[in-house]
Amino acid sequence: MNATRPPSQPLPFSQACENNQAAIFAILKTALQASRHVLEIGSGTGQHSVYFAPRLPQLIWQTSDLSDNHPSIVAWHTAHPAPNLRAPLAFDLSSSPWPASANQPGFDAVFTSNICHIVAWPLVQRMFEMVGAHLPEGGIFAIYGPFNYGGRFTSDSNRAFDAWLRLRDAQSGLRDFENVVALAAQHGMQLQIDEAMPANNRTLVFRKTQQQ
Repeated sequence: MNATRPPSQPLPFSQACENNQAAIFAILKTALQASRHVLEIGSGTGQHSVYFAPRLPQLIWQTSDLSDNHPSIVAWHTAHPAPNLRAPLAFDLSSSPWPASANQPGFDAVFTSNICHIVAWPLVQRMFEMVGAHLPEGGIFAIYGPFNYGGRFTSDSNRAFDAWLRLRDAQSGLRDFENVVALAAQHGMQLQIDEAMPANNRTLVFRKTQQQ
């Protein structure tokens, strides 16, 4: 994406973000009430960050993504600034170390949306490993997206979405809820919330209960 995009050009836009952000915030406003420094993994267009940050003024919202997505995130931040919103850090689940934000304390919460089914399972495992290793005890890991339960799709639309994902990338696809919960437990995090969201998605909230 061109970082010198003309000001008159519309902001990059995700309808899914527009549709789900209020429902996600209804969970985050309670789950993150004690949090002070949140890392968003995979900030995408940047829409979620500009919606959540001003509504959670007690915390710093740190965006991150692949460098190619930074111009979009910066454009949204420029159009909708907030004092607790931070410019994106370069973060690639396949290779990057755990990100650090200059002159700020470590992250006590992590949020990610629509990442688990997009990346390959080994990258999901690496994400959980890093989050579990760096969150302090009591830290929060909140995840939004579609999941299977008992090895079954929860809707025909999720079944079709999974098929589309696997045609695009054979290593992607909807993950089983039970496998995700077990992976979290492996890295010292226990499920606190499993909440239904619009369009057959879920928000899962894990709390760090054990030091690794």
